[in-house]
Amino acid sequence: MIEVTTAASRRIREAMATEGQDAGGLRIGVKAGGCSGLSYVFKWAPAPKPTDKVFESPDGTRIFVDPKSYTFLDGTILDCDSEMLGQSLIFRNPNAKSACGCGLSFQV
Repeated sequence: MIEVTTAASRRIREAMATEGQDAGGLRIGVKAGGCSGLSYVFKWAPAPKPTDKVFESPDGTRIFVDPKSYTFLDGTILDCDSEMLGQSLIFRNPNAKSACGCGLSFQV
């Protein structure tokens, strides 16, 4: 399961509105790369793919995750850190053994 906090949901909805995304959700995934070996990636998606896992926050924000990425993201809490410039999304990933300083790259 992936949990989306109220703060993260609010930030995602604000970004969707700013970019004219009135439907769909945020696709998050994992790819090889970054200073720790794996990187988080995200982009807007109009709808989930048939094999995606779909997670929805209480206020309706939807997150789409492909099955391969889900193996690295299961149990993650998607949060928003208002202390960081631009209220950045942060991943609290219990599968990450270490992460780089920016929080967007990790190692399992």
